[in-house]
Amino acid sequence: MDYNHLAELLFPNITETPEDMEKRFPRRELPEGAVVSRFAPSPTGFVHFGGLFPSTVAERLAHQSGGVFYLRIEDTDAKREVEGAAEGLIKTLATYGINFDEGAILDESGKISDKGAYGPYKQSKRGAIYQTFAKQLVREGKAYPCFSTEEELDELAQINKKEEIKNTDWQAEAESRRAKMLAQRNFTMEEVEAHLAQGHPFVVRILAGGDAEKKIKFTDLVKGTIEFPENDEDFVLLKSDGIPTYHFAHAVDDHLMGTTHVIRGEEWLPSLPKHVQLFSYLGFKLPKYMHIAQIMRLDENGNKKKLSKRDMGANMDDYTRMGYCPEAVCEYVMTLLNSNYEEWHAKNMDKPYTAFPFSVKKMSVSGCLFDFNKLNDVSKNILSRMTAEEVYEKLSLWANEFDPEFGKALAEDKEKAVKILAIGRGGKKPRKDLATWADAKPYMGFFYDEFFKMEDSYPAGFECDDIKKTLASFLETYNYADDMNTWFGKVKAIAESLGFASDMKAYKANPEAYKGNVADISAFIRVAVTGKQNAPDLYTVMQIIGEDKTRARIESAIASL
Repeated sequence: MDYNHLAELLFPNITETPEDMEKRFPRRELPEGAVVSRFAPSPTGFVHFGGLFPSTVAERLAHQSGGVFYLRIEDTDAKREVEGAAEGLIKTLATYGINFDEGAILDESGKISDKGAYGPYKQSKRGAIYQTFAKQLVREGKAYPCFSTEEELDELAQINKKEEIKNTDWQAEAESRRAKMLAQRNFTMEEVEAHLAQGHPFVVRILAGGDAEKKIKFTDLVKGTIEFPENDEDFVLLKSDGIPTYHFAHAVDDHLMGTTHVIRGEEWLPSLPKHVQLFSYLGFKLPKYMHIAQIMRLDENGNKKKLSKRDMGANMDDYTRMGYCPEAVCEYVMTLLNSNYEEWHAKNMDKPYTAFPFSVKKMSVSGCLFDFNKLNDVSKNILSRMTAEEVYEKLSLWANEFDPEFGKALAEDKEKAVKILAIGRGGKKPRKDLATWADAKPYMGFFYDEFFKMEDSYPAGFECDDIKKTLASFLETYNYADDMNTWFGKVKAIAESLGFASDMKAYKANPEAYKGNVADISAFIRVAVTGKQNAPDLYTVMQIIGEDKTRARIESAIASL
């Protein structure tokens, strides 16, 4: 067959050659060892937590090496495209420290535009580029047209593994489908000309030269040395609308854009035989691949399951709504990606996670376990190291969007709010009351009359009369001007007058001799003033609330007993 003639019949409007494309997209001039990586999503909805993994790895590898990190939008499947999803993805990733050197970016109007010399960065706008390389493969006898309906093409697809298990005749069916695939290779030039004359659509399929009985050894940067069979499937390169499949576009774009490292989920491992064959057919150098293990969670029975899009925490927007600060989520991701991150962080508390020397060798091969408890611990540590001013600003932004009533209260008296947030902050062992911004209102709401309520009862096991006498005695001696030592001295005096131990050592030595101790007396006052048994330092609380409000709450508590 005259393959040159076939290529011209199929692509009469494509006049450029692969050599022209190489000139249009010249090799990057970067330092030795610089990584060029990309994040190449198909925006079909929200950003999944799993997407933060490969994008973080790609960003770290590129920027640690003095390389380039870019965003490519793989929007070749028009049926799955969701309007605004790409714009939302860019905004969300930026929130979590994923910033791109080039690629698809948002301009001042909020629309996607290109930054860089290797665009367009949306695959839907690169049709002529893919067709140029498809034409070359046809010219070289490595690809061929297939004039089939969509239904026929679906029938030729590989058997779904789930169907194989259900169907006892799956092997016979597979052989039948392979026979149909091979039959598609047999055509004459006259048949092609007749189809084209009648305007019949066609797809371009690769002419697979692999043998499934033969194995290829491959080194993955995470998985190590793996083996897989050669590709023997004539998979589709170009669909009938001239738009490429993921496999073909991936190979062409990663080559022309100079990608050195491809970081993606391990669910793409089965596609590796196709990609190895494609790069070989096209004469491209194969990039280094990293297939990251799936993120797992524990189900109600304690079994590990893949974190699905329906699980809480899968949607990155969940974290904003729940009130997690982006720094906490980013740092938590680092603990999952590198086993030695926490050890490094303990020695470098004052440094951001971006200063950590990220290493591919420290990544988990088997998978990471998502754990909200661990995320909360990380977040508490981060929030505890912020200044009261920083916490106020970030908390206010969150509250204004997700709890406007609380946001209004914070804004009405910033000085008061900052004083509250400053309690126990600073020093070697700061308080860790907040894991999320949503924790702030339950923690500090009692300072505000509109949110104050009696959440806890008084400590059990004590006479109501002793509680009333404690509160009444406190009011008699309370003076807002007292310093902390004087204030606590008066509390101890109340304890002694009511038969409670003012000295904890004496109480521990002979508890039967007392009704209780000074901590119990403080608890009575704390519940009356804050409505809670657990609250920040009581003296400081009263200083912020003020004398009038302190007295009013204690008087109300006495009346209710």
